[in-house]
Amino acid sequence: MSHSSEAAVKRITVPILQQWKEEGRRIAMTTAYDAVTARIADPVVDIILVGDSVGNVCLGFDDTLPVSMAMMNHHVEAVARTKPRALLVADMPFLSFHLSPEDTIRNAGGLLQRGADAVKLEGGARRAGMVRALVDCEIPVMGHLGLTPQSVNVMGGFRVQGRTSDDALRLLDDAYHLQEAGCFALVVEGIPAELAARATELLTIPTIGIGAGSDCSGQVLVLHDVLGLTQGHRPKFVRAYANGFELLQQALSRWAADVRQTAFPTPQESYRLPDNLRETIANWTPPSST
Repeated sequence: MSHSSEAAVKRITVPILQQWKEEGRRIAMTTAYDAVTARIADPVVDIILVGDSVGNVCLGFDDTLPVSMAMMNHHVEAVARTKPRALLVADMPFLSFHLSPEDTIRNAGGLLQRGADAVKLEGGARRAGMVRALVDCEIPVMGHLGLTPQSVNVMGGFRVQGRTSDDALRLLDDAYHLQEAGCFALVVEGIPAELAARATELLTIPTIGIGAGSDCSGQVLVLHDVLGLTQGHRPKFVRAYANGFELLQQALSRWAADVRQTAFPTPQESYRLPDNLRETIANWTPPSST
């Protein structure tokens, strides 16, 4: 796709992503959890994910498991109010798509009613029935295979997946079944680059990699990781493009120092009382108590 035709796209849609897969045009995807991060991301990326990673990135949880539908609804609404050009995908949190097709449809439908364009859910062939139920209700679904954070307890931690013959072949089988169930794209996380490349070659839908090498149809990283806003250990696959945490903290420290030294605010940053009211307030005294 030429630069001019890209600029003519007013809204990124599922068919456009499919077209880009066929043309070999790489897809950029990142997260946003509120209006500020959505406005930062939207002019730049093709897909905005309101991820259940909000749990550990913004809400202080150790992982994504405590994130509820109420939390996801809240953050989806905040991002949707910015009316992004990017395709807006919302994660379905733990237990929101595991119990029954009816619950799954109700939860996913609620995310679309709040402004999402599509939903994302984790898991392989065992989730194909839920994917079909959603697609039958005209709800676009993005799949997620490999290192699936909601399965952290089963996996024994955040470990690279697909490193044995059985696991690698199971992932390819799962990817095929999710495509056949109607997924329009597939996130592949924490798997060997060669396995992700093979999945991308075999599938007709786009693959979005995270810790899965460079041969996927696109890439996704958490916005806070890209901007260097997170502290502590960073996964191998994360590249920070700014030292955002330090830069913002330094700016806040300069402001706090100005406050303590009475250097902020200056007269230019203050409102002035009309001259004719100065004597009025100077002559005011508290009313006498009786």
